This record gives sequence, C-alpha cells and structure tokens, in this order.
Amino acid sequence: MLYVLIGLIRYAATDHVAGYEVRTGSLSANTVYKGIALRKEQIVESPYSGYVNYFTRESDRLGAGKLACTVDESGTVSDRLGAEAAGESIFSDQDYRQMESDIIGFTSEFSEQNFSPVYDFKSSYSSTVQSLTSNSILMDITSIGDGGAIHYCNTPVSGYITYSTDGYEDKTFETLTLADFDYAGYQKKPLSNNELVTSGSPVYKLATDEHWSIAIQVDSEETAQELLEMEVVRVRFLKNQLESNAAITGRVDQDGHHYINLAFTNSMMTFCTDRFIDIELITSARKGLKLPLSALINGSFFIVPEEYVTIGTGSQQGVLRRTMDKDGNLSSEFVAITPYSLKDGYYYVDMTVLGQGDVLLKPDSNETMQVSATDQLTGVYNINAGYADFREVTIEAQNEEYAIVQPNSTYALREFDFIALDAGSVRPGEFIYE
Repeated sequence: MLYVLIGLIRYAATDHVAGYEVRTGSLSANTVYKGIALRKEQIVESPYSGYVNYFTRESDRLGAGKLACTVDESGTVSDRLGAEAAGESIFSDQDYRQMESDIIGFTSEFSEQNFSPVYDFKSSYSSTVQSLTSNSILMDITSIGDGGAIHYCNTPVSGYITYSTDGYEDKTFETLTLADFDYAGYQKKPLSNNELVTSGSPVYKLATDEHWSIAIQVDSEETAQELLEMEVVRVRFLKNQLESNAAITGRVDQDGHHYINLAFTNSMMTFCTDRFIDIELITSARKGLKLPLSALINGSFFIVPEEYVTIGTGSQQGVLRRTMDKDGNLSSEFVAITPYSLKDGYYYVDMTVLGQGDVLLKPDSNETMQVSATDQLTGVYNINAGYADFREVTIEAQNEEYAIVQPNSTYALREFDFIALDAGSVRPGEFIYE
C-alpha cells in the first residue's frame, strides 16, 4: 500500500507529457488568391434606340452572324412580355420542364454550409427564363406586325455572350495596376432584358477567344520567383473545385509590385461571367513523416571530429578521454557515445556524456583535443522507451501547423514511433510518466 501511495503521489506531482504517434503523410503548400480574369472581350453597341430583348442564355457560345438580340422601337415586344402578368402564358410545357429540371438540379447539390452558389443559380436561372421568354416571342414575332420597328441584331464575331460591363474589358496583364485588384471598389453594370437603350450604348459583350488568363498579385519577389521557376502550376477554382493546369509568366511594375499571370486554354464558358475569381495554387505536395510543429526542437550537442571516434567492445562507438588519478598519473578511458548525426566530418554527441573541457585522445596518435565546440540539430524527443531520447530530423516542408520531415539515417525516427507532442515540456533524458 505504501508503494502504491508513493506511486500515486509521484504521478500527481509529475508533469505529464502528451505523446504523438508519428505517421507518414503529405503536406500541400497551397495558397489562395483572388485573381482578375483577363480575356479578349468585345462590347457590342446598339445601332438603334428602343427596348432590347435577348434570345440566348448568358455564357452560351454564338457563331458569327447569329441572332443575339432585337431592339424594339415601338415597345410591341415589351407589351407581349407583359402578357404573362395578365394571365396569358407565354411558356410551353417543354419550357416548364426545362425550368423544373434546373431547379431540381440545383436543390440536389445545395449545401447550407455554402450559400454563395445561390447567387450563381439566381443569375443562371434568370438567364434561362429570359431566353425562354424571348424565344417564345420570337417564334411568333412575325404575327406581331412590327412595321419595321423591330430590328434584329446579329453577332459580328463568334464568342461567349454575357450581359454586363465592368470597365475591365480592355485591360491586359501588362497594363494592370495594384488598384485594379481592389475588389471592394469593383462595380459590375448589368445589361437587362427589355430595358430601354439608346443608339451607341452597350447591349451585350462577347468573349472571343478560348485562351484566357487569371492575374494575381503576390506579396514578395521570393514568392514570384518560386512560381516562375515552376513554369506550370495546378490551379483549383474554389467556385466549383475544378482543377486545371496554367502556364506561368510574371512582371514587376514601377513601384515594385509583383504580378503573376496564369494562362488557360479551357474552362472559358464556366467563368466567362466572372471577373474576380478565387483560386488556390497547388504548388507542392511533399510526402514524409508528418509532425506537429510543437514537437520540433533545436537541441545543442558537442561536436567531435570523426577521427577521434573509435570502436570499442561489441562494436560500440566511443572516444578516448584523458583521465588523471589522485597521484597525478595520466591515463585514458573509453567513453561510449551514441552519435546523433555526422556532418562535415563531425559527430554530434550528447552533452550529458562528455563535459566541457574534457580532453580527448586521437586513436593511434599523440594528438589531443579539448571538448568545447557545440552546434545545434533540429529534432524531436522519442519517448518509446519511457524517457526523452532526441532524434534528428530534416524539415522538407511546413505550414502553420505541421511539418514534413525526413529522418536522419544514422539515428532514425520511424513511422509509428511515439514522440513528445510539446518538445518544450521535456528535457533530454528525462523519464516520462504517462
């Protein structure tokens, strides 16, 4: 009972060390940016004054010479659009089935944790209804009797059609400035169906090239250089989690701001309505032993030239240390050591094995050296044996919480080893009570 009582007292009085099981994992050094979409865009202006009506869903691709909209000088089409409110349906059963299908598709994928797709669906659905409405009227537009007041506007070139302007249409990567990345000041002007327009005013916009890019502003020359050296990077679009490869180019403006351009050859249709796009650059995915940063510590060690290390009984490594007896006679003793690393011809030795000022003898020589020089190693405390045993590691990559490390081959840390989760809470050689 006394033994148990003493054990309980020691357990209660001891700082308990939390363990962490070492496992192999990966660490992606990814960075999120809000980039500016740059495209070859052409704003098409109306040659007439009147009410504009569109016949294509936004982001659809139109060939050159295809009908994009009509401009109604008399307002006849506008009156027709009001028939729905008066109880006269302008949609067919097929139109209702298409709208129902769109709604079911959206609700099946909707998540309350991510509300932003609602706005994308609202825009897309409004465009669908707009297209169905206008096409329904277009089918019997000849019966309206326009008298030449309804003008047909065809596309001058092929491209993806959008119904908004924002002032970024003529910007290129070479002309971008830091102010262009101010999302808070960004304004997008919608071009609405059945709105009154004047001659020479914008009525729609065409993205005319499948090649497009996203420009980002990076915070340092080092980051810019790392990206430029990659030449190609994997990009994840946060809007829909799709991924695509992008070719990388860069520039620096006169004020020293660094910009990176990510060029794509696909996905134009998906993002042709977006100017600011949230992306994630998947720049690396290092694999190795994954450790929390709290487990890492810099340990101090004596460094001993490798020519002073010899082999003793049982192939044990050690050094010959000079001793002096009480009569002043000099001799030597073999001190077993366990080197923690071998770098540039020096062994790293635990400071509890040797003492500052110890004199070591070089085997088969009269040369000596005094123990004094120290250096540091990065490592963790292995607690498999019940005490804090330092193990060196080499950090390959890290983020705010974890590091990917490679073990030192001589004195290795291995998968499934247990280490101290908080390296600062233990001392070298300390017994661990868990």
